[in-house]
Amino acid sequence: MTSHSASLPLNPYDDMSPVTQAAYRARAAAAEIAPLPRAPKDDALLAMADALEVRTAEIVQANAEDVAKAREAGTSESVIDRLTLTPERVRAIAADVRHVAALPDPVGEVVRGSTLPNGLDLRQVRVPLGVVGIIYEARPNVTVDAAALCLKAGNAVLLRGSSSAYASNTALVRVLRDAVGGAGLPADAVQLVPGESRDSVRELMRARGLVDVLIPRGGASLIRTVVEESTVPVIETGTGNCHVYVDAAADLDMAVDILINSKAQRVSVCNAAETLLVHQGIAAEFLPRALDALAEAGVTVHGDERVAAYAEGSKAEVVPATPEDWETEYLSHDIAAAVVDSLDAAVAHIRLWTSGHTEAIVTTSQAAARRFTQLVDSTTVAVNASTRFTDGGEFGFGAEIGISTQKLHARGPMGLPELTSTKYIVTGDGHTR
Repeated sequence: MTSHSASLPLNPYDDMSPVTQAAYRARAAAAEIAPLPRAPKDDALLAMADALEVRTAEIVQANAEDVAKAREAGTSESVIDRLTLTPERVRAIAADVRHVAALPDPVGEVVRGSTLPNGLDLRQVRVPLGVVGIIYEARPNVTVDAAALCLKAGNAVLLRGSSSAYASNTALVRVLRDAVGGAGLPADAVQLVPGESRDSVRELMRARGLVDVLIPRGGASLIRTVVEESTVPVIETGTGNCHVYVDAAADLDMAVDILINSKAQRVSVCNAAETLLVHQGIAAEFLPRALDALAEAGVTVHGDERVAAYAEGSKAEVVPATPEDWETEYLSHDIAAAVVDSLDAAVAHIRLWTSGHTEAIVTTSQAAARRFTQLVDSTTVAVNASTRFTDGGEFGFGAEIGISTQKLHARGPMGLPELTSTKYIVTGDGHTR
């Protein structure tokens, strides 16, 4: 930092903490980016994607440090899977950034507009949120997803990943900042929050007036802490206790395929199924097949007494379900399972235990599908489709910034429109009230 003569004002950053300095720099960057048209933002995004591919070795080497420390600490394989970056995953992340660049720019979109009876022209238009803080756990891909989406929507982003991914996130942000600055935009639009201690997290949560919104991504404990302790407005993302209900009118082959894809295609993600509910009218025919398929996929079933009764002679390992199993987001090769008396009983179970993320019904009955979709109140209700489709990329939104399970402003996969607010533009011709 340059020295100041007695005649010059002190640098306003001098007495600020590193986190507050980062927030002020982000605010300045956000003001610079907000009015930009689409082209310079897209150019920066494409530069980010290219840089990720060119500097893949640097990123993977840093990630290897985090993975090695995680293994030494006895971290579960599901968490290590989310933490790990391979060259293939880095290429996929870069492809996601290019996808975001190709999406329409939400900024300036007219949400509604009209000419009022008094002749005033009224328009409600999308504008950037400003400075977005992201607090997340050991998923370094979130670093890039969040940076790309925030930048496209005209925001600056403050990234606070977990200490377990610190080397990975540091390398990624270094690459992204170089690309953004090289494209002519302020590099401070993308910043890693300084510090590895929880003090920096608390300071970020208290930066009301500097940070416009916080988005937590991670487990229930992290999300609860941010929601309860933050003075900055929070868009609440949630855990994924997702259910698959197999109706009495289900196609059995389809039901097995959807169940296995929902549970076992990738177990460490929030849209993986954690509970199976089976209508009693189809249980005798369906469960033996389902249990064998789950066993072949390496899944342990935490079943009620009626499920256990169908396990005899199957390959499945069924352990007795406890009340805790119905509310657990396993993120592992485990699933809770129960037989229910009716569709309404399945809905009642879901209402009691769901985290509000995603629920699926497998049925050939339009009436059953209609009733299920009407009664289940989650961000996403799937009919004859895997729970794994609840994803910004799969929905065509680009790489999502999270899946909101609240009901304010944003709900479900959060793409570009959810990273904007709106303002009203009133145009008159000398109008006075």
